[in-house]
Amino acid sequence: MIKHTILIVDDEQNQRDTLAGFLRKRGYEVLTAESGKEALALVREQTVDLAISDLRMPEMSGLELLTELRELQPEIVFILITAFGSVENAVEAMKKGAAHYLTKPVDLEELELTLRDRLEHQRLLRENRELKEALQTRRTPGGFIAASGEMQEILNLAYRAAPSRATLLIIGESGTGKEQVARLVHDLSSQKEGPFVPVNVAAIPETLIESELFGHEKGSFTGANARRIGLLEQADKGTLFIDEVGDIPLPVQVKLLRTLQENCITRVGGRESIALNLRFIAATHRDLALMVEEQMFREDLYYRLNVIAIPLPPLRKRKSDIPALIEHFVESFSRLNGKEAIDLTREAMDLLLKYHYPGNVRELENAIERAVVLCRDNVIQTTDLPLTLRSEGRSELPEPAGDSLPEIVESVERRLVYAALEKAGGNKSKAARSLGLTEKNIRDRLKKWGTS
Repeated sequence: MIKHTILIVDDEQNQRDTLAGFLRKRGYEVLTAESGKEALALVREQTVDLAISDLRMPEMSGLELLTELRELQPEIVFILITAFGSVENAVEAMKKGAAHYLTKPVDLEELELTLRDRLEHQRLLRENRELKEALQTRRTPGGFIAASGEMQEILNLAYRAAPSRATLLIIGESGTGKEQVARLVHDLSSQKEGPFVPVNVAAIPETLIESELFGHEKGSFTGANARRIGLLEQADKGTLFIDEVGDIPLPVQVKLLRTLQENCITRVGGRESIALNLRFIAATHRDLALMVEEQMFREDLYYRLNVIAIPLPPLRKRKSDIPALIEHFVESFSRLNGKEAIDLTREAMDLLLKYHYPGNVRELENAIERAVVLCRDNVIQTTDLPLTLRSEGRSELPEPAGDSLPEIVESVERRLVYAALEKAGGNKSKAARSLGLTEKNIRDRLKKWGTS
């Protein structure tokens, strides 16, 4: 156990002796001084964790001593004691950095509780500073946090591919940062002066995907009351980022392949061929090669998109990045919310490091934002973190039931589907995407289990 050193400064000997005797019995190392000048001499010779000082003393007041002590040891905790307590003195002391303010006669039990609280806070500050120094976080020019060698190799691949006009296919689970990588490539490319146009195909109704991408002419279908410029045209001279490209229907895949081959489009209901100069970056969480085998994705389009593949690993497989990401998000959200020096308890850090993050970096980012907003005294406790991080066993696979292999497999499948539906708020399409299935797959299973 660390033995803290406490300095007592008071021109009254009885007060010094009373406090010193009480604190020594509680296991503290105690130094005493009868004046501010004597106290400064002691602090110059050794480190003091906490100082308790009278307000009114000859030659140097407690407030003056506070200022001098903070210059010698900025981290020292300072508690002011006086028989002449007033709101004005308390406010001035706090502004100058005092941690607490007590009046005589001192309640010794209250004093001890105050000491424990403030020394624990000081320990947290020290541990977090040491952690930040140990991390030696590497931040890439694109704003990425890449402490792990694996992520640095992946980003190096993106840097080398960026200046070219090659089509990229970014592969990774939801929340791994696929759009971030696409923006980085755009910013480093020859198209950087043009627009960066992102589109998430999974968020567009299937019947509208063709019109959203290619645009349409007035009167081309019911409700087409005016010409619409599609996202492909909007991205001309820039970059089009198509997220969840595996969700594009087969008929639209044919048109997209032609665009990739000939660098031109035809709007829905139109006849004019419109030349384009843009770069394609696609992304997916699905296994497109398997979809090709199952005839759910065109093989020729797959090879057109997969010129340079950039695989993004899930956060659970690059846990060495987590401390650096935590530091980055804590700093960012502290600044955004007008807070300073946000720290984490050891228990909170342990939970964040052990969790498996099915939502990847996005889930970690949301957890830290929540904790920064809710934390008190600028310290993130375990209770400030989302319940999913605090619940034991959430990262484990469900316990299978049944005797035969088919029964066990179906039991695990059922529990995973229901868990995905619960997390998606009952949205079958969203639950299906999180499991790498189609919405029809989910509906068929629910109908089979009698819960559709």
